[in-house]
Amino acid sequence: MTAFPASGKKRETDYSDGDPLDVHKRLPSSAGEDRAVMLGFAMMGFSVLMFFLLGTTILKPFMLSIQREESTCAAIHTDIMDDWLDCAFTCGVHCRGQGKYPCLRVFVNLSHSGQKALLHYNEEAVQINPKCFYTPKCHQDRNDLLNSALDIKEFFDHKNGTPFSCFYSPASQSEDVILIKKYDQMAIFHCLFWPSLTLLGGALIVGMVRLTQHLSLLCEKYSTVVRDEVGGKVPYIKQHQFKLCSMRRSKGRAEKS
Repeated sequence: MTAFPASGKKRETDYSDGDPLDVHKRLPSSAGEDRAVMLGFAMMGFSVLMFFLLGTTILKPFMLSIQREESTCAAIHTDIMDDWLDCAFTCGVHCRGQGKYPCLRVFVNLSHSGQKALLHYNEEAVQINPKCFYTPKCHQDRNDLLNSALDIKEFFDHKNGTPFSCFYSPASQSEDVILIKKYDQMAIFHCLFWPSLTLLGGALIVGMVRLTQHLSLLCEKYSTVVRDEVGGKVPYIKQHQFKLCSMRRSKGRAEKS
């Protein structure tokens, strides 16, 4: 008569074992999973750095350039200032030099307003030196710098009176226009697309590794539950069969007597 309580106690002991079914248990991660997680976080950090660098070097000038509207200009006068401007250049690892470059000025007539304005090559030229059409790369060869400025001057002299496309800022009171925009819509697309793709890829790598670890933990818990179920039922069935056999034998002896 004590077979059922013993079996019940045995089953309760098997189910109350807290170690296999602990919800806070975690499977140890492999070296490959650790490397994948590190790669994912590195990709996300690199994408944030790309956003910061591209935002300061490209997006900010682009936001300034979109405020300019397209118009037509006509060159009315070009000249090279007598006083050359100072610049610095590098001639080696530990070598620094000082030089000068000619300042080319191109004055144009802005068609939409009819006012005289100073033409610059692009937005960067306005920020570097608002007095000149462009700022050449500084080096020691003064003749080469002068010849480049003369070639550009000759180009605009031949276009004297011929209208060409230019960009002006309606909100700015400064009389300066630019010839071309340095950054267009496609450049901005690449500046936003590739960092975003890197960020998404890193997040997917980390998410997939975490999901795989979670599924492995659930699989381990399920396997433990199944083993405990099988281990608890087998002894109980054997004890029940033994009791039935004993009852049959007792009944057979009583009939014989």
